[in-house]
Amino acid sequence: MSPRSRLLLAVAAWCLTAVAVVLPLVWLINNRDWGIGLMLLMPFVVYGLLRLGRALEGWARATPPPSRH
Repeated sequence: MSPRSRLLLAVAAWCLTAVAVVLPLVWLINNRDWGIGLMLLMPFVVYGLLRLGRALEGWARATPPPSRH
């Protein structure tokens, strides 16, 4: 797998994860009376998404081990 395709795959995975996690939380915060309590959870969600982004970037930019031919 080429480094460019790994980077694109990592970005796509992060975007899909971010939408899948943030969208339901935003909907609950907006539409439920108790949803405002979920605002206390949002900093942890953002921190988790930042950590995931760093991990995916490390995976995408990792150099493959040299082949033994």
